[in-house]
Amino acid sequence: MLAVAFAGLTLAATPATALQYSSIVIDADSGRVLEADRADARNYPASLTKMMTLYLTFEALDAKRLRLDQELTVSAHAEKQRPSKLGLGVGETIKVEHAILSVATKSANDMAVVLAEALAGSESAFAAQMTQKARSLGMSRTTFRNASGLPDDHQVSTPRDLALLGLALINDWPQYYHYFSRTSFTYNGQTMANHNHLMSRYPGMDGIKTGFINKSGFNLVASAVRNGHRLVGVVMGGPSFRARDTYMASLLDAAFQRVASGKEEPAAMVRNSPPASEDTADADADAKSEIGKLASEAAGDQDDEPEQAKAKPQKPAAQSRAATARAAHGGTWMVQLGRFPNQTKARAALDKASRHLPAGVGHFSTRLQKVGNRHHKAFQAMLTGFRDERMATLACSKIKVKGHSCRVSAASRG
Repeated sequence: MLAVAFAGLTLAATPATALQYSSIVIDADSGRVLEADRADARNYPASLTKMMTLYLTFEALDAKRLRLDQELTVSAHAEKQRPSKLGLGVGETIKVEHAILSVATKSANDMAVVLAEALAGSESAFAAQMTQKARSLGMSRTTFRNASGLPDDHQVSTPRDLALLGLALINDWPQYYHYFSRTSFTYNGQTMANHNHLMSRYPGMDGIKTGFINKSGFNLVASAVRNGHRLVGVVMGGPSFRARDTYMASLLDAAFQRVASGKEEPAAMVRNSPPASEDTADADADAKSEIGKLASEAAGDQDDEPEQAKAKPQKPAAQSRAATARAAHGGTWMVQLGRFPNQTKARAALDKASRHLPAGVGHFSTRLQKVGNRHHKAFQAMLTGFRDERMATLACSKIKVKGHSCRVSAASRG
């Protein structure tokens, strides 16, 4: 049963179990892939879509087809977009720069449409331009159908493709990238926080975009710089925004550790190209077939990034318990794989789990512990010796992606 669990990935039918992490981390300087897990799996991009909306907006600014101080009019189509939105009425106007800021920080769906209509006349025409630009950037498994990322069964992308888009924003439009670094945006006396709260907690992170719809799970494209070295990471399919953020931080930590230690192994470049036989229609059909298995959308819950407004700050007591645990156990953490009826199955679980861990999690040891009594013997399988909670969390996340359960805990000194 354990071998079957690790053999492949099964897409379940219910939203609670169907979502699966997919991810990639790339070196922005070399374009090399430092970490990848299901990096070409299609999922709904949700508001990561707005990265392309802004890419084309920056392109228009550079070509002087738009000006930052230009006033744009809100149409009926833009006004009726579902939240998250800025909430301007039909006929009201907004400056291009304010529309950009509302899209980059608040993830305003109505303002994404305002920009799309200004650039292409209609949102559908703009979506065609988005897909065309995606192809020119090498995003071969991406199709756009709207400017905001609100649910559309045909709008899909992959971590690898979105990493390409993140790199393109950084490299092609450095003069505009600062919009993704804004932690808040004030408009008409109302201050709106950036949905990417990881920016305030992860050292060196300076953008770029979060995304969520029910079918996609919690997505994030993030970029961080340490010691003059920039990485771009993509996580899709998180079960919650906290889990997504923790996973992203763990991936980046591991990748920065590899870079700092000089163990950045040769890897495939991030850029990809479509198979010669694959046209857009075939890609759409394949995407619909694959993504249709992921999840059924919960009725009436299609708001983009709803968790950020509703999330409660972590209680100081909980933070204190975590800090106390780290201090008490000397920063050593373990991943528990569960109990097994005999040593053979327990060791098989340890072997399987160890093979799925990325190089960046550092040194760890395998451990078996006999539990129970003489009538009901069992063996506890554990991976121990992780230097901190993030490394243990990254290891457990990778194991879960492969279909096996695990949990992270502080290891005792004895």
